[in-house]
Formats: sequence, C-alpha cells, structure tokens
Amino acid sequence: MLKSMTGYGKGDASTPHGNFLVEIRSVNHRYGEISTRLPRTFYAMENEVKRLAASVLKRGKIDISVQWDETSAGNTAPQLDMTVARAYFDAYVRLSKELNLPQDAPLSLIMSQKGVVKEVAVAVDETELQPQLLAAVQAAVAAIDAMRLKEGTALADDLQARRRQVGEWVALVRERTPQVVVEYRQKLKVRLDLLLEGNEIDEGRLAQEVALLADRCDITEELVRLASHFNQFDEALCSSEPVGRKLDFLMQEMNREVNTIGSKSNDADVTKLVIQIKAEMEKMREQVQNVE
Repeated sequence: MLKSMTGYGKGDASTPHGNFLVEIRSVNHRYGEISTRLPRTFYAMENEVKRLAASVLKRGKIDISVQWDETSAGNTAPQLDMTVARAYFDAYVRLSKELNLPQDAPLSLIMSQKGVVKEVAVAVDETELQPQLLAAVQAAVAAIDAMRLKEGTALADDLQARRRQVGEWVALVRERTPQVVVEYRQKLKVRLDLLLEGNEIDEGRLAQEVALLADRCDITEELVRLASHFNQFDEALCSSEPVGRKLDFLMQEMNREVNTIGSKSNDADVTKLVIQIKAEMEKMREQVQNVE
C-alpha cells in the first residue's frame, strides 16, 4: 500500500525520574531528511532516535521533538544532618535542666526542626532512561506511520481513478487515429477534384500523399510505450515498498509520450483528447509528489 509523506504522531513514556513526550511531524521532501530536538542531557541518544525513525519512515522531511519533564520528587532523597540534630538535642537537654523538665527529647521534635532533614538531589544516569525514551519514540513512529498509511490509501484510490480515466481517453485516441487517415484521403480527393475540374486524378500520387500523412501521424510506438508505463504504474500502486520516486519517473515518461502524440496529431478530436489527458496527468503528478 502507498504511504503519504505527510503526517503526525505522538508517543510518551513514564519513568521514576520524569516523563518523555515525543512528537513527530513530516512533510513532502525529495529525499529522507530527519532532524531532532532533544534536551541537552539526552544528546548522546540522538543517533539511536534517528535510526529508529528511519527504519520505518523512508522518505520526507521529518521533525522529531523530544520533551523531558523531570519529576522533582523522584530525583531527591532525604538526608539527616547529625550535627544540626545533635545541636538541637543538646539545646533541649540544657533547657530541660534549667526549667526542671523531663530530659527525654521526643524524636519527632528533633526531626521537625529546620535543617535536621534535608532534600538532596540524586544524580540520574541518563543512559538508564534510554529504553523509555526509545519506547516513546517507537510509539510516535507507529502513530505517524499509521496516519501516513491512511492518507496513502486515499492517494492510491485517487490515482487509480485518474489513471483509469486517462486510459479511457488514450483508448479513444487509439480508435480515432486510423479514421484520421481515411478522412484525410477523402478530403484530399475532394480538393484535387475541385482543382483538376473533372480531370483524372493520379491515384499513385494520392496514395503517396496519404502514406506520408499516415507515417507522420503514426503513434503506434507511443501507444505501446504508454501501455507499458500504465502497467508499471498500476503495479507500483499495489507495492508495499516506497514507490514515490518510481511513480514520479513514470509520470514524466507518460507525459513525454502524450506530448509526442499531441505533436503528431493534425486532428481536432485527437488534440482535444490530448489536452484532457495532459490536464488529468498534471493532477496525477501533483498527487504523486505526496507519495513516500
């Protein structure tokens, strides 16, 4: 099935230290170009992120944005300051003696004093978070790939319908071409009759003129090549591989053959059909530019 080069996907993953949010956007591009925006602490994982995206997204301008929301609660740990705690305890004992109070200092009282318990930052090894980061990237890649596939299916349906229409018009050109030569002979004979005013027509000369026209208007080779291009185009639409470049090339070749047919034509009906074919093929070419 065809895939579009435009799409959007999002993925996320949670860790004890924070959360990852990955967003991927892609638009049309002649080649495959991937750019990333990662937090500085995760720069070392950039190549792995690109590799994962490139394994699925073969063509297009692809932008990957990674956001890291650090959870403060998960990155700190309580730490006792025994010097401060001992100072509070000694002060309590002295005060107890002065006021003739019990000297057993409640633990909860000491622990609640300012500076006894501190929150200390815990160093996080970013490499330990790589599996979660790549899981978020993979989810985003799967989401955008599904969207590109859905749009590609719509593109394929449109291209198939337009290709069938072009094929029908080309068939009319094929049917019309032999009749052009017959009509030319009839018109030429009428003109000669008028010019010769009843004198005998040189049938050999007439046949020679008709043969020259038939040779100039012969589009057999163009029609054969066009039929071959049509078959290849239809096969490519059913391929599971990226075929955008192949379709673009085939459109160029098909357009070349139609232009040649138009240049050889001296018939108004054929010319009209060629104009219709070229207009429809231009619409096909625009659609092909969206195919991966």
